This record gives sequence, C-alpha cells and structure tokens, in this order.
Amino acid sequence: MADRLERARMGSDALRELVEELADRLQRSVVLDDPLIRLILSSRHFEDADPVRIRSLLQGRADNEVIRYVLDQGVAQWTKPGYIEGRDDLGLLPRYCVPLRERGHLLGVLMVVSVDQNLTAEETAAIGKSAQLIAAQMWAERAAAQAEESLRALLDTSSTARGAAQQQILGAGLLPDAPHAVVSVVQVSRSHEPPGQVETALRAALERYHSTRSAHGAVAVTTERAVLLQMSEQPLDSRELTDQARQIMGSLDTFLDAAAAPVLGIGGRQSGMADAWVSYKQALVAARAARRTPRFERVGDWEELREFAVLLQLPDEALNASLLPKPLRTLLAAGGAHRLEETLRTFLEHAGSIPRTAEALQIHRTSLYYRLRQIQEITGLDLDSGADRLALHLGLRIRDLLAPDRDDATR
Repeated sequence: MADRLERARMGSDALRELVEELADRLQRSVVLDDPLIRLILSSRHFEDADPVRIRSLLQGRADNEVIRYVLDQGVAQWTKPGYIEGRDDLGLLPRYCVPLRERGHLLGVLMVVSVDQNLTAEETAAIGKSAQLIAAQMWAERAAAQAEESLRALLDTSSTARGAAQQQILGAGLLPDAPHAVVSVVQVSRSHEPPGQVETALRAALERYHSTRSAHGAVAVTTERAVLLQMSEQPLDSRELTDQARQIMGSLDTFLDAAAAPVLGIGGRQSGMADAWVSYKQALVAARAARRTPRFERVGDWEELREFAVLLQLPDEALNASLLPKPLRTLLAAGGAHRLEETLRTFLEHAGSIPRTAEALQIHRTSLYYRLRQIQEITGLDLDSGADRLALHLGLRIRDLLAPDRDDATR
C-alpha cells in the first residue's frame, strides 16, 4: 500500500506515557512529530535541549525553516531509522529519527536528541521497540477517530453521507451488518469538571458496550454528548436497554459532579444500519423528555414516550406556557387548584372511570362528583366530551414538560 500522510490525535495520555517511558530509559529528550514535522508531544528535558526544542515547546510547533530542513532530508521516505545532521545556524542538535509506519501509512516521526550521534546498539533497540508500540497506539487511535467520524456521518441528515458511512463501516469491519439497530444518547449539562474530564467520563461509562453478548457497538463522544450505536441479530428488549442505561448513569454519577446532570435517551428499535439515524433522532427526543420530565428518572425510552414523543417535536421556543389551553390555565389559577388538578389528572388517566378514579384518589364517589362539577364550572368544559377531555389531557402533558428548572437537552 502506498504511503499516506496522516495526522495523529494530539498527545493522548497513552502516547505520552510511551514517549516518557522511552525518554526515561534513554535519559534523552524525545519528540513525537506528525508526518509534516508538526509537534504532537515531547518528553521532559534531559539537559540536551537546543534552541529548536525550546522554541517548539513555547510555540507549539517548530520554525518553518527547521521543518523545511528536516523534510528536505527525506525523512518521510525513509524505510529505516537514521540521523539528521545538526545545524548551528538553526540552533538544531543532531537527532536520531524513526519513521513510524503502520500498514503502509506514515503516522509520524519519532526523534531522539543525540548530540554526538553515538547511540549504542542497546539504545537503538530500545528505540525500535518503543517505536513499534507508539506506531501501534497511533494507528489504534487513528482507527478509533475514523470510527467515530463514520458513526457521526451514519447518523447525518444527508442520505448521501449516511450511505458512504455505512459502506465504510462495513468495509472496515467496524460493525456487522446485523438486522437490528438502536441508538442511545447521553447528554450532560454544563459542569465544573476540568476540561476533558466530561469526555473521559463519557468514554469510560460507555466502553463496556463496544461489544456485549447481545450486540456490537460503536461510540462517538464530544465534550457534552456521547452516542452509542448497537447492532444485534435479535432486537434488544426494553428491559435490557434500561438496565444498560442505569449502569451508564451510575458510572457517570461516580465520575462527574452533580452539576453535570446527565440524562440518557434510548431511540426506537430500527431495522438495520441504514435506519440507525432514525433511532438517533428518536434518542434525542427521549433525552429531552428525560431532562424535562421527572417521571422518567433521567432515562427516556422513545418506545415508552407515547404522547410526549409528539409534543417534544415542538421547538423549544414554542414549547411554553402559551400552549396551555385557556380553560386549564383558569383552573390552575383557581382556589384549591392543586386538589382539582390532581382530581382531573387522575380522572383522565383512568379514562373517565368514576369507580377507578375514586379508588385511586381514595375518596367517596360523591366527593369525586362534586370535584368534577367544580372543574366543569371553572373551565367551562364538558368532561363527557371527548374533545374537551383531550384538550385538558394534552394541556396537562404540556404542563409536565414545563416543570421549573428543566431545560432543553437537545443541543
């Protein structure tokens, strides 16, 4: 396979650990650059810092003249390690350079400062072994990043992007072409955690679901959201998905402060990878329900939202108190509103059954009839009318979504 220039993810903890281990063993400064000699990360100093190294650390990149000089040595085409000569006019000490390749891709260049170009055979062997580990780690991180990009494209609104992403995912063997798909979305609010900790926490909470006995998964994570796509031969049932969601939420409660207030939405179960984007859109709505409605206890499942699934399609600016029917607003402003609202809600939840409503409220039927007459007098509506009952029921559902201190989770 022809060489290709690829830029690595910048300075992951795993890469930094490998570079620092090598530097400690050699007692020499080590630098990891990308194929265009742009700094990825650097070890600590070992009394061998030259002006180029110091400027690179201060600026986050080497000077253009230095980059051009190194590239002119043909490092990107080297098939084995070698030295590049120092340049006094550039402030550059000699370096031992190892091109890092994996499966035909040039991932970067590992450089070890060597003032006298006198590395021992033992030292070059140690560098070679570390270079293999670093290249493997860079390849794994590159593959993981590409998998996340493919997953995001698979859930895109563009059918063209989704089709290309599906071919890439299947072609690379990232996920099987299983007949069942479901997407879960985890969202967090603004947190006081240090930068990067939320993303790390999301990855840690979801990592066990890359592969389970029931499904194969793929994860994409940002600083405030994580998406989990699971493909399976058999549909994942609601109980399994809910248990999974509770475990994820438990992990996040351990990793994050209370201000993060994570919620999780489970999308509908779809037929195959091509419709995963539908499950994703539904999961966003379910997450919105989880944040707005206490009854869902921070986990919303699209297939259990019922009428909320329709109401939560409304944009946030439209979902406000103005949607409450005027008769309901009049009732809520009346004396004894809480008792009458509870009575009305219970009556509607029990399909207008007097015996079941009285039993649920633990009151005599005579008292129930009296309260229902009050409700009709205050609202001016007929509780025997299906249309009037529907208007009041939808109004109560909207009121549930307008609970104080609950904001829209769909970002």
